[in-house]
Amino acid sequence: MALPWKTLDRFVIEAEGVLELRQRGIGDYLISIGNQVLMNSKAQRSEIALGVLGCKELKGMAEPRVLVGGLGMGITLRAVLNELPTGAQVVVAELNPQICAWCLGPLAELTDDAARDPRVTLEVGDVSALIQRAVPGSFDAVILDLYRGPGPQTDALKDPIYGSRAIGRTLRALKHGGTFAVWGENPDLGFERRLSAAGFSVRCERPGKGGYRHAVWVAQKRNHSVGDRH
Repeated sequence: MALPWKTLDRFVIEAEGVLELRQRGIGDYLISIGNQVLMNSKAQRSEIALGVLGCKELKGMAEPRVLVGGLGMGITLRAVLNELPTGAQVVVAELNPQICAWCLGPLAELTDDAARDPRVTLEVGDVSALIQRAVPGSFDAVILDLYRGPGPQTDALKDPIYGSRAIGRTLRALKHGGTFAVWGENPDLGFERRLSAAGFSVRCERPGKGGYRHAVWVAQKRNHSVGDRH
């Protein structure tokens, strides 16, 4: 018989509902908002793949700079750190300070305390704002692990994360050859077309075998891309 879920912490997000952290055994955690499960520590293959694929091109670099948007349970962050050298710098942008507290507290066991890794800087704030104010060519990789990925509901022009204007800002924040990796619920051809039009070469991965598989986009900034002419 499965153990019952125990609520460890909860807080209200304006206009979205109650965000909860639950546990029902060692290493078995769940984060939900309202009636929607956002993530489960026992089902993280796409988050791990996101971190690995997002940093695949950085293995030979001594001091790569990586931006991770969304902390969640810290699973993607741990996958990122496992791929990077000791000289790397990883900036993590997370909207909710309580999520940061969870990853520094009860969730730390899941990730070998990834949020406290000396390579990591936690910034409470909107990742889109951080990208917008970034100096051009600041990052070798931008990795977005947000609980709402691109999809049919995305405003193709104005969406602050996945719209064409936002994609252009991300392109400028990346170095030549830099990687833009994004998690999503399902493949989205419109998002892929916007990435390609901006100056990325892009592919969509479906990590795992069998069952429901999320989408992971891996886009590389091409030389002489559109964003470099602005």
